[in-house]
Amino acid sequence: MRFDQHTVVLLVRPEDAPELPQDAIDRLQDAHLAHQAGLVEQGLVLAAGPFLHADDDRLRGFVVLSIAPDEARTLYANDPAVRAGRLAVQVMSWLVPEGNVRFESVPMPQSMLEAAAGD
Repeated sequence: MRFDQHTVVLLVRPEDAPELPQDAIDRLQDAHLAHQAGLVEQGLVLAAGPFLHADDDRLRGFVVLSIAPDEARTLYANDPAVRAGRLAVQVMSWLVPEGNVRFESVPMPQSMLEAAAGD
């Protein structure tokens, strides 16, 4: 059997994440979403989104990329939320049977305001 290999990034809230005022958190989230949307526009991100109702509330989001794990680590080291210590990344390779998962190109929100407009 043949396999497709993708890189997966888990976005995790560190236990020692800094406490910030809500307006700073909002600005940081918008910067994080803009960073993510930029990676999508470059064709590097195949799918991404937040987790809801997770058993472990430290797990914040999931990203599937079309690049090598080391490249993903470098890109996410530059994510504003990671630089601020509000998110950490766990990077790994993911194997799925060839053709089992397909990704469509769709726009990503670049801010919380844009994300909320879809509700």
